[in-house]
Amino acid sequence: MMRLVLAGLAMVVAGMASEESSPVTFAKDVLPILQKNCQSCHRPGQIAPMSLLSYQEARPWARAIKAAVVTRKMPPWFADTSYGHFVNDRSLKQSEIDTLVKWSDSGAPEGNPKDAPGPIQWPTGGWGIQPEVVMDLPAHDVPEKGTLEWELIALPTPFKNDTWVTSMEILPGDPAVVHHICFSFEKHRPTTVYNRYEWVQVPRDETGNPTPGNSGFSELPGMIIATRDVGSTEVKFRPGRPTLRQTLDFCYLPGASYDDYRVWDAGKLVPAGSDLIVSLHYTTNGKAVTDRTRIGFTVAKTPPKKKFVVQGSGEDEPVIVPTKASARAAFASSYNPEFAIPPNEGNYLAPPMDITFLKDVEIVRLRPHAHVRGKSAQYKLIYPDGREEIVLNVPRYDFNWQLSYGTALKLPKGTRMHFEFRYDNSVNNKFNPDPTRWVYQGFQSWEEMMAPNLGFLLDRDADPASLMSVTN
Repeated sequence: MMRLVLAGLAMVVAGMASEESSPVTFAKDVLPILQKNCQSCHRPGQIAPMSLLSYQEARPWARAIKAAVVTRKMPPWFADTSYGHFVNDRSLKQSEIDTLVKWSDSGAPEGNPKDAPGPIQWPTGGWGIQPEVVMDLPAHDVPEKGTLEWELIALPTPFKNDTWVTSMEILPGDPAVVHHICFSFEKHRPTTVYNRYEWVQVPRDETGNPTPGNSGFSELPGMIIATRDVGSTEVKFRPGRPTLRQTLDFCYLPGASYDDYRVWDAGKLVPAGSDLIVSLHYTTNGKAVTDRTRIGFTVAKTPPKKKFVVQGSGEDEPVIVPTKASARAAFASSYNPEFAIPPNEGNYLAPPMDITFLKDVEIVRLRPHAHVRGKSAQYKLIYPDGREEIVLNVPRYDFNWQLSYGTALKLPKGTRMHFEFRYDNSVNNKFNPDPTRWVYQGFQSWEEMMAPNLGFLLDRDADPASLMSVTN
């Protein structure tokens, strides 16, 4: 009996020794992790500064990879693990971090190339999806300095018939100057003029800050509208209101990716004859450039089972219950005149937003949005029976990585969502351009926004009207 026990112990010890001595190699152990969690960004034409497709490309970065994963700086993922479940969670497991650390510490060996999984066939041309339809936006000159307001432009869609779009992506020509580019599909109006930029000329002081009460959110008496035709440098001014109306079917934001509805057998219906209303916001960086942005689509051959709609889209325009009569919904961010961040305030809690769902809903995406002073965000549900649940907590918001958190929340009618955002206007915020200023809501990155950006799934033929009400 003793011999059997000793023999068993010897086998266990031998196995442990073999496991500890077995080298971690790039081909067998590291490459699968990079393929699953890193290569979507770390490949040619994408946002990351280096490619990690092959051993030859990854080997020089072994120590940097170790440092990035140990601190959980990479892959970027900011959801508090104590709350919610996210289908697109790209954070690394501790065992994966340990593997990458051991590989770096052991000299980053390649191993046997035959142990490597086959390469992933990534889309070409810098795309995250492989588009079937591509639309080029007009070339846009961005000067080396100055303040550029949000511009709207109307363009005919590339679809001649009713079309179900199943994925969308915006490929910026020069990401260094693109603050955001958004678009929505809108019904064509006879008064719509194509290929003409239009924006609100916000009165600003010499530092670029708007004069009090002129954020661009509110439609005030005496508003000045500026227009410029594509290819022209002449800017014309007129009093009145904007002629173009745009919602938020899809956006390119720093760190954001494409939308792909195929995983839900869903899409967005674009009726024949629709217009594409695009909003463009550029931020100058000291270098004059010409941006040439493209938009890519995939389309369904047969209608999908579900349709995807977003908060603030033309289909599901929410009922806004503002705190003051001058407040209104704008670009899925509810304007609140009480929003005011004091100078040197490191933990400002903005007036919260409460969203009551007037129907049974299925939420599949949460994407908190603020600007450079954004600090943290939280989504809390209050169910009709009084039960409360935090479904997303982002303790460290990062303007440079405006991530979407994919979820699956089926909520009964009467559920309320309480949305909070905190802001850091102190010297401790390295992105803060000026902690001595009061900060109000506005379109520029040195102003602020507060938007929950919800994405919903509905039955293909469901009526999305009056989906929710918003109080702030």
